[in-house]
Parts: sequence; C-alpha cells; structure tokens
Amino acid sequence: MVASDEELERDLRAGDDGALGALFERHRERLQRMVQFRLDSRLLGRIDAEDVLQDAYLDAGKRLQAFRDDDKPFLVWIRLIAQQTLVDVHRRHFGAAMRNAGREVKAPASGTLSGFFVAHVTSPSHAAMREEVRRRIEQALDSMDEIDREVLLLRHFEELSNKDAAAVLGIQENAASNRYVRALGRLKGLLGELGSP
Repeated sequence: MVASDEELERDLRAGDDGALGALFERHRERLQRMVQFRLDSRLLGRIDAEDVLQDAYLDAGKRLQAFRDDDKPFLVWIRLIAQQTLVDVHRRHFGAAMRNAGREVKAPASGTLSGFFVAHVTSPSHAAMREEVRRRIEQALDSMDEIDREVLLLRHFEELSNKDAAAVLGIQENAASNRYVRALGRLKGLLGELGSP
C-alpha cells in the first residue's frame, strides 16, 4: 500500500529521513514549474531547473531538523528551500547583494504573466485579439499590488492551496483568499469587457 503525503510527512517529522525522498518526488513537478517560472530569463540555457532542484534537495537533507521544529506543511517548507536555492543561483550569476533576499526572486513581469493567462483563454487563430487581451491583462496586472500578483501566481500557476499560498506569503488564510478572489475578479471583469460590444 502506498503511503499518503500526510503519512510520509508524519514519518519525516518522526525521524524517518527516508521519507524526504518520497515526498520530494511527489512535489518535484510543482517545484520544477516554480523554478522554471521564476528563473531569470538571462539564465535560460545556462541553468537547468533540475540542477536547482538537486541543490534544494541536498540542502533540505541538511535542514531536516528545521522542518521537524516547524509546523509548515512539507510543500511550503520545501518550496521555500527551492526558492532560496534559486536566490543563491541568481546571486552567484549576477553578483547580487540585495538586502531582501525574498525580493531577488520576484514574480515574473506582468508581461510574462499575461502571456500565460492569454495562452489559456484564446485560440491561436485569434492572434490580434489575443495580443489585445494580453496587453489589457498586463495593464490590469501592473495596476495590482505585488502581493495580489503573487497570490495569482501561487494559486493559478503553482497550484498551491489557499492555505499553502497564505503560508508562503506570511498572511492569514482569509486574507490570501480575499486577495485571490479580488485579483481574479478584476481579470475576469476585464475579459468580460473585452467580449462586450
């Protein structure tokens, strides 16, 4: 019988270091998507997301006690390690010495985000309309607070639960939910306006 994520997480907290590999593999695709989405475009072709994940896995193995001492869900904990690993990669390649490491790996630019939204809501045969939709979504995203854009990214592209997105952002779960609904409503309203004469 295959152990559930909850069982593996409980085993890892109880001292079974072997559960780390199984849990990491279950979340690998999500973590890879996060790294690829946030990797600075100047590093494409030079840095592979798998290399970042391998380094994050090795680091996680060294930090198991920190996981056991914390109450964060495994996905949130390992995602934070992967994000810090990505910050370190950016620092190595760009020599960044920014004060706030969390801001070194920001959400992609609104133009990148709008392209992902448009790719899912229009067909290739409507190129001119798709470009107009992309431009309008980009404007809407630019007008949002950074945290609202980040909530959209975490919920929509990284497919985190509301609870996990709130933990990543360090805000209350209801605040994350409200921000997500408001930001998504703004985008849906914009798309509705585009469809009206």
